[in-house]
Amino acid sequence: MWKRPAFAGAVLVALGVLGTLLFHAAGHRNGAAAAGHRLTIAVMPKAKGDPYFISARAGAEEAAKELGVDLIWDGPTSLDASQQNELVENWITRGVDAIVVAVENKGSISTVLRKARAHGIPVLTWDADAELNARDYFLNQATPVGIANALTDEGARLLPNGGQFAIVTGALSAENQNEWIADIKKRVASDHPNLQLATIQPSDDDRDKAFNQTQVILKAYPQVKLVVAISAPAVPGAAEAVAQAGRTDVKVIGLSLPSICRTYLHDGSVQTIFLWNTQDLGYLTVYAGALKAEKKIPAGAKSVHVGRLGDLEINGSEIILGKPLLIDKNNVDSLHF
Repeated sequence: MWKRPAFAGAVLVALGVLGTLLFHAAGHRNGAAAAGHRLTIAVMPKAKGDPYFISARAGAEEAAKELGVDLIWDGPTSLDASQQNELVENWITRGVDAIVVAVENKGSISTVLRKARAHGIPVLTWDADAELNARDYFLNQATPVGIANALTDEGARLLPNGGQFAIVTGALSAENQNEWIADIKKRVASDHPNLQLATIQPSDDDRDKAFNQTQVILKAYPQVKLVVAISAPAVPGAAEAVAQAGRTDVKVIGLSLPSICRTYLHDGSVQTIFLWNTQDLGYLTVYAGALKAEKKIPAGAKSVHVGRLGDLEINGSEIILGKPLLIDKNNVDSLHF
């Protein structure tokens, strides 16, 4: 009887083992945890040129270097929901290991994010959320209620006798800012009824437009004594308008970066800003994306360890960075973002 040579049997066994390994590797997308695979995490800001997102990028690059993953950082040059969709489509085709998006318009982008998930790509959102079934986790810089309460309570402190205030927002379609506005209205109604919201004007995250809109507000609503700017570039824009109008009776507060408000805080044209550490938020985008890609966030977990940020709370499907930080002339020089 003919016998298969020993070496031929060994070759067949080896090929069988190799085939099995290739089969498991191909089926093991699971965030691409296959041995030797270098993760690619794609992170999208709302607008690449916004100082807020430029600051966040530094943290994202820090986490990518620490974890040894490849970072794709790309987004529209201005607020453009359709361009966000196009980028996600490209990332699906490329087969990245996780997608993390600062959502401009949840109704516009959620369909393509669901498509990414259907292709086995983990999807996280940051800064502003998508529809719940379009992502795995929302990386929440601070709760909307926490942000709204901090701003409203500060406004009430600055106007102890009450009065009119105006809001300068980013884009009227910005989901997160609309949520903050809704919660500001609730806080006013429940705790500060002597404050009256006179108007809400968009800046489209543009400093010059915020300047122009604030000029209009001061003329159209002369009784306004407080401007609440809830977009990073809008705070210095509003401050410039108030200063040029000589309206020392008008206070300016908002959400912005210490780096672009430092001069205004020191000269008194801005009283207070609130923010979270934007570099920490950028760090979280990449770190959480990598953890999810590698299936290292157990279902139902109440917290997750995120590198130098330590253990962060998980509230349902939201990973919470922390509470908003009050920044004024006393602490602004110690903050470098």
